[in-house]
Amino acid sequence: MAHLRIAAPQLDDLDDLLAFEEQNRAFFEASINARPPGYYCREGVAEAIVQARQEAEADRGYQFLIRQDGLLVGRVNLHRVQRPYFNCAELGYRVGERFIGRGIARAAVAQVLQRAFGELGLSRLEANARPENIGSVRVLEASGFSRYGHSRRSFQLHGQWFDRLHYECHSPQLG
Repeated sequence: MAHLRIAAPQLDDLDDLLAFEEQNRAFFEASINARPPGYYCREGVAEAIVQARQEAEADRGYQFLIRQDGLLVGRVNLHRVQRPYFNCAELGYRVGERFIGRGIARAAVAQVLQRAFGELGLSRLEANARPENIGSVRVLEASGFSRYGHSRRSFQLHGQWFDRLHYECHSPQLG
């Protein structure tokens, strides 16, 4: 695979991030709830970047842009960080429509796992996937996540209820 790296979003990423989100808006909104309309402008994305920085500084969440050879191809996030007793977070990711099926999500998840269990000192990550999202299920299972639950009709999208599969991954340092 070409050179892939993850990095926290900076204001310098604003134009690339806005273009990425606009290009993939319909694709993403087919499977996840829509962002507010005010997000899709320079001011909206700038505000989101500043908020991401503030969440990282407060240890509440960590957002990363996925770049392959410099091109923005996706996002991977750790949100809902819970400390001190749980030391866990929830993993989420999205890859642009024209980049799916290339191993990008799996490579980005591997990098975020190293950070989560290394410098961030997390002990456990959780993730959710819809059963029909076979690609996401495969990414999680190939990345060392184990399924621990299945919630029926627990996610509403476009007026329809969907099931969710629940996954977890523990730090290898826990033994």
